[in-house]
Amino acid sequence: MFWLLLLITFCGFKVIEEYNQRYINQPYGDALLKLRPLAYKVHPYRWPTIGLDIKHIEKTELEQIKKFFFSHYAPNNAILTLTGNITFETACKYANKWFGPIEKRFIQSRKLPAEPIQDEKRILIIEKDVPSDAIYKVWHTGSVKSMDFHTLDLLTDLLAGGESGRLNRKLVREMKLFSEINAYTTSELDPGLIIIHGKLMKGIDIQYADEAISKVIVSLENKDGIKDEMEKVKNKFESSSVFSNTSILNKAMSLSFYELLGNPDLINREIDAYRKVDQEMVIEATRKYFVPSNCSTLYYKSTRKDK
Repeated sequence: MFWLLLLITFCGFKVIEEYNQRYINQPYGDALLKLRPLAYKVHPYRWPTIGLDIKHIEKTELEQIKKFFFSHYAPNNAILTLTGNITFETACKYANKWFGPIEKRFIQSRKLPAEPIQDEKRILIIEKDVPSDAIYKVWHTGSVKSMDFHTLDLLTDLLAGGESGRLNRKLVREMKLFSEINAYTTSELDPGLIIIHGKLMKGIDIQYADEAISKVIVSLENKDGIKDEMEKVKNKFESSSVFSNTSILNKAMSLSFYELLGNPDLINREIDAYRKVDQEMVIEATRKYFVPSNCSTLYYKSTRKDK
């Protein structure tokens, strides 16, 4: 027990060090720590896995850790995927050898509270000693299993899919409002978020920059030019998917995730799902999700005089 307690204590110090390094000791590191509780009021997605506050780590007791481990980490709650030059018989042989002796355990059921529909825009302003002002915006969406997921994923690539993405093309290169800007979906098992975040150029009014983001999003409702952009995004996704699956590790990870979703054959259907997204689906999703009452915004203001 002494050595176990010593190990837990050492790991606790390492986790605290990781927390400080990732969230506290780098510019904008705590942005999502501030943003998620703004967007989520009920669902546990409001805090990161590592903890919302360093005290969550410091005050965790050994019994809490043991209880969590034994109610989640068990062979009857695990997915094992083997890829590569191996036969089914060999896979079963070694799976039984290394994992067979581990007994089944009672698995705590996953009953998470549903996040209520957000019906008003939320704004949070924080001031920190960072190089420049920044904007973080999130909108609630469905889960990775929802009907709109592929549309929204493609939509974020239209907005921020490299140098040709609309946000980068308009707000970075043309208007020179941002030094960088990005957009992505969180791809959660429960309803997740679309996140857009960018760092402003020196002297740019943060409210003006925010309004410029909204105008670029609204531009997706215009059919002019979007068809060619969509085809480019779809081609990029297809080539990326095919190339990714040439790695046996990536293939194993993808198969495990799709098994978690309930159907490993989805690995063969992802490209077709993206190919089926059309202009009307993008326009409908834009109008459905990108509304002010569904948005939470963090204005991250720099206190530096020379910003």
